[in-house]
Amino acid sequence: MLRYFISGLLVLWSCTLLHGQSGKIDLRAKDTTRYSQPYGLRAGIDLSRPALSFFNEDYTGLEIVADYRLTHRLYLAGELGNEQKTKQEELENFDISDPTPLYNYTTSGSYIKLGVDYNTYENWYGMNNSIYIGGRYSFSTFNQTLNSTFIYDSNRYWSPDAFVAGSRNGEEYGGLNASWLEFLVGMKAELFANFYLGASVRLGFLISNKEADNFPNLWIPGFNRVTDGSNFGVGYNYSITYFLPLYRKAKKNLAQPSSGG
Repeated sequence: MLRYFISGLLVLWSCTLLHGQSGKIDLRAKDTTRYSQPYGLRAGIDLSRPALSFFNEDYTGLEIVADYRLTHRLYLAGELGNEQKTKQEELENFDISDPTPLYNYTTSGSYIKLGVDYNTYENWYGMNNSIYIGGRYSFSTFNQTLNSTFIYDSNRYWSPDAFVAGSRNGEEYGGLNASWLEFLVGMKAELFANFYLGASVRLGFLISNKEADNFPNLWIPGFNRVTDGSNFGVGYNYSITYFLPLYRKAKKNLAQPSSGG
């Protein structure tokens, strides 16, 4: 009886095996692996402004930088800062050997920049570096103090002291503001766990510039020097930031090597 039972099982197994082999076998590689990527807030400071503050007694500044990851490549980003700078405008190519001072002024104020960054770099698995392009809408409020002025005296044309001290020294102009659009190119690289070193170059275009009635805005916090006859300005920053992961989001890996030739 046991012999017949074992023989029946062998026949049933053989039939099942033959039926399975008669169907098509799919040998194509199937990649169902999904990788989770960290999403969260990255924040820090611009290193160039404290460095300039240390080496240049005529400048003090601080800028906080941050970005928040929205999608695989898109980040909400911005900067918030405060700057104070004392500058002296000089007249060159004159009939005397040394440049002639025209006025000395101090500009002080704050600014905010908000926009997005788009990462163009495709990372290896586990990396979160970026080479990005971005845009900002920026707004600055500030005041200017005219420390000293020099005016031209037509009666002393041939004198080395043709420019004499003016009468508006110490005059302050408040309630000034400016806004501009900013295009930037930059990178961020992870130094070690969650710490990133970044750098960017920025091109700004002034869209509004509220000035005093009798003194122009020659330097704007966050925008830098204002060039006569042009609305363009150039800036840069070097940042150190810390990434705080808040959650992870799955992304299907599209960079797996294929099994075919």
